[in-house]
Amino acid sequence: MDEHLKWHDDLKIENLLKNIHKNNMLGFYLETKVELINKIKELTPKGSVVGVGDSMTLFETGVIDLLRTDDYLFLDKYNEDLTRKEKDEMYAKNFTADTFISGTNAITEKGELYNVDGYGNRVAPISFGPKQVIIVIGINKIVKDLDAAEKRVKNTAAPIDAKRLNKDTPCTKVGYCVDCKSEDRICNHIAIIKRHMIKDRIKIMIVDESLGY
Repeated sequence: MDEHLKWHDDLKIENLLKNIHKNNMLGFYLETKVELINKIKELTPKGSVVGVGDSMTLFETGVIDLLRTDDYLFLDKYNEDLTRKEKDEMYAKNFTADTFISGTNAITEKGELYNVDGYGNRVAPISFGPKQVIIVIGINKIVKDLDAAEKRVKNTAAPIDAKRLNKDTPCTKVGYCVDCKSEDRICNHIAIIKRHMIKDRIKIMIVDESLGY
């Protein structure tokens, strides 16, 4: 990379980490997936109860594989044998988990988290419940402001995720949000975290890669 481009990118990350800190959250910049996994191991003691939110980023970075080892009591929402009732019971257990790990739809340069959820089981424990929340994001999720975050979700994240989930929604036909009333709609809960009351409970890990949708 050109040294001047790198200087500019590094400055943006540095300012973002400062703003995350101002918002009472803790930010980390990690150059590789290996560094990410090591940091999660450092922050999540063996034997911890760990839940997750729906996130392709966690699969891409190897976080799900890590949690499926014997080192953790993993509330594995991706277990295909779970019934709807069992899955709902697992979602309730996330609120008392030691750690909840998730991706995010976007983070602004001011360090604000922007998330859109279908069922609510991801945005709720991020805001309240688990002792520790770890948010894993790629640099592609960094946006200018909340308006850009909303546009990113409507024009990129939501349509692609709806397609992945085989949802019968207008966005899977046209590739962008039309604010539908479909029964399959996955954009039902919108959560913006501008600041957190509990200092450093939320830890944001920025990986120097493009990850997820």
